[in-house]
Amino acid sequence: MSVMPSEILLAEPRGFCAGVDRAIEIVEKALAKFGRPIYVRHEIVHNTYVVNDLKARGAIFIEDLDEVPAGATLVFSAHGVSQAIQREAERRGFQIFDATCPLVTKVHVEVAKLHKEGFEFIMIGHKGHPEVEGTMGQLDSGIHLVEDVADVARIQPRQTNKLAVVTQTTLSVDDAADITAAVVARFPLIKKPKMQDICYATQNRQDAVKVMSPQVDIVIVVGSPTSSNSNRLREVAHKLGTESYMVDNADELQPAWFEGRSRVGLTAGASAPEVLVKAVIDRIKALGAVSVRKMDGIEETVKFPLPKGLKLDA
Repeated sequence: MSVMPSEILLAEPRGFCAGVDRAIEIVEKALAKFGRPIYVRHEIVHNTYVVNDLKARGAIFIEDLDEVPAGATLVFSAHGVSQAIQREAERRGFQIFDATCPLVTKVHVEVAKLHKEGFEFIMIGHKGHPEVEGTMGQLDSGIHLVEDVADVARIQPRQTNKLAVVTQTTLSVDDAADITAAVVARFPLIKKPKMQDICYATQNRQDAVKVMSPQVDIVIVVGSPTSSNSNRLREVAHKLGTESYMVDNADELQPAWFEGRSRVGLTAGASAPEVLVKAVIDRIKALGAVSVRKMDGIEETVKFPLPKGLKLDA
């Protein structure tokens, strides 16, 4: 008879971060104040459940501003947008609420400031990710994307006296450190951010997985395929030699994964709601797990303010 899971170890922290909480609340408040529909450029956060829930409540997700009718209310997603999209949305006269994560905005502000001082940039990130497109789109030129160490050797900035490095906020902390080291080796004078760009929540969730992985036989990450930080959590566990899977919801769990594995580690990406985690716990319990143990971990108390104009009238 094969051994099935007996204990679930829950990573702390996991799930929603302050930026995701704020972005979802902006859409909810806009719907409550202005009524449906509210248009959102790109998925507000990269989670299927969250997006479908907001769709059902009257949010319409678009990629192209041509899809937004005149006079509509438009929300920018948590990943941020380029200057060109911001200017075009303003030109069309939409009522705009910016749900860009304040930690992404911090990177945008730094890029704008250093650009004025004559800097070019090397950005570490994943090509095509909306956050990367938004940050690179803060400038018309002079920002060079590197996705891995090999890319560092290929880029040709116009000058090397004034170079700065920025990163996507949801990268693997370890991968970003390796690529940054390669960048510094090639451009020793490069300016690094005062505080690293990788967000506190991404760092905390990866650190929790590093602590959890050696204690379990398998790691399950709750997150959608489009979620960069969720993918990184699975990779962190995998690199530590623990079998790991990412699921969008409990229906994707396969009983065969758990055969012979008595202890399951469970975490969730920063855009995955706790309701999905609970459903995954129930499913693993149905396979035989009897206890759920929360690990000790950092308690996150960060909260970001909402943009003006969303307070509900008394």
